[in-house]
Amino acid sequence: MADVAVAAKQVERVTKGIGRERCAERDQAAAAYLALPLVQRKAAPAGVTPPALAVVGTDGGRLQILDRRAAAADTAAAPPAAGPAAAATAPVAAPAEEALADENPQRRGRHWREDKIGLLMAMDSPVLPFDPCPDIPEGFLDPTRMGKLVRELRKGVPLADEPAAPAEEPEAGRAVLEESGPVWQPPKVTQRRLVASRRCWEQFGPLVASAAWAMGLFAAPRRVFLGDGAENNWTIWRSYFGSFVPVLDFIHALSYVYAAAHAGRAPAAGWGCYAQWIRWVWQGQVAAVLDALEERQGELGRPRSTDKDSHPRKVVATTITYLRNNAARMQYDRFRREGLPIVSSYVESAVKQFNYRVKGTEKFWGEEGAEAILQLRADHLSDDQPLEAFWERRQAAQTGQRRHRDAA
Repeated sequence: MADVAVAAKQVERVTKGIGRERCAERDQAAAAYLALPLVQRKAAPAGVTPPALAVVGTDGGRLQILDRRAAAADTAAAPPAAGPAAAATAPVAAPAEEALADENPQRRGRHWREDKIGLLMAMDSPVLPFDPCPDIPEGFLDPTRMGKLVRELRKGVPLADEPAAPAEEPEAGRAVLEESGPVWQPPKVTQRRLVASRRCWEQFGPLVASAAWAMGLFAAPRRVFLGDGAENNWTIWRSYFGSFVPVLDFIHALSYVYAAAHAGRAPAAGWGCYAQWIRWVWQGQVAAVLDALEERQGELGRPRSTDKDSHPRKVVATTITYLRNNAARMQYDRFRREGLPIVSSYVESAVKQFNYRVKGTEKFWGEEGAEAILQLRADHLSDDQPLEAFWERRQAAQTGQRRHRDAA
C-alpha cells in the first residue's frame, strides 16, 4: 500500500526473529508453571474463569527438515572415501535432530520429521441422566463409507510399507456424528488455543500443560483428554493431565475393530461381524468385543514370528491388545451422558491447518526456522490471538536504543 518493495529474505528474517521471541516467551511461561506449587498448578490463574468443559488433545504432524549446516559438519568430519566406488556407496549425512530420539525411524524418510500439536478447547454441553444416542449413527454402518475411512487410516499396513509423507487423517468421524445423529450432537467449541513444537514429547508436555493452566482448564468441573492409541499421548496425560478423563478416539477404535472383523473372512461375513462389534463398542461393551475376538483368535491360532502385520492372526492379536489397553478410555455411553467429546477429529483438523503452512514436497525447514514458524502458526490459529498482546508488550519494552552488535 505504501509502494515499498520488501524482499522475501527480509520477511523471512523478521519472521524467524519474532518467532524466536515468541518461543522464548512460551518457554518462560512453561518454566514458571513448573515452578508453581502443585496446588496452584491445579487451580485457575487469578482473573481467569474456568470453562464448563475443558478438553485437551495432542497429535503429531509432518514437515521436512533440512539442516544444511549440520549436514555439512557431518560430511566434513567423516573420513575421506577410499575411492570412487566407496564414494558411490557412502551414506548421506542425516540432518541433526536435537532431543528427537522418540521418533520411529521406520516412519521417517530422509527429511520427513514429526511436529507435535496440542489443542486446548473450552467447550459447552449438557449433562444428561441418560445416553442421548444409544443406537450407533447409521453412517458408521455404511459399508462404502467405512471401507474408505479405514483405508485412509491405513490400519494393518506394515510401518515399513508406509510412505514417508503419510496422507492426512480424515475428519470423517465428526462428520458422521453430526450428519447421522439427530438426537445427539457433539459439544460446542467456545474457545481454542494451540501449541506446536518440534521438540520431543517429554519437552512438549510442559508447553501444553502451561497453556492449559493459563486458560484455567485445570479448574474446570469437567475435564477431558482426547487421544488415539499412541503411547506418547497417554504419557503426556499421565504426567500432566491425570485429573482429566481419558477418552480414546472412537474412529481409531473403529478402524481396529473393522480390520479384525474382516481378517480372514469373506467381505459379507466380515461386515456382519463388524456391524455387531461396533455396536457393542458404541454402547461401551468392550468386554463383549474382547470375548468375541478371543474366540476368533482361538479359531485362527496364536500369531507366529513369521506372520506379517497383515496376517489375520496378527491383526486379531493386535486388536485384542489395543482394546485391552484402552478399555477404560472407551466408556462411550458414559461419555455421551456426561456431554464429553468422543472423537479426536478436532485435533486432526488442527494438524491439517498446520500442514497447510509447513508441509509440502518442495518445502524444507531448518530446525530453528521450523520451531519459529510453528509457534507463529499456533498464535495465528488461536482464538485469543496471542500476537496482539505480544506486539503491545514488545512496543512497551522498546527503549529507542539500538543494541551493539559484536563484530565477531
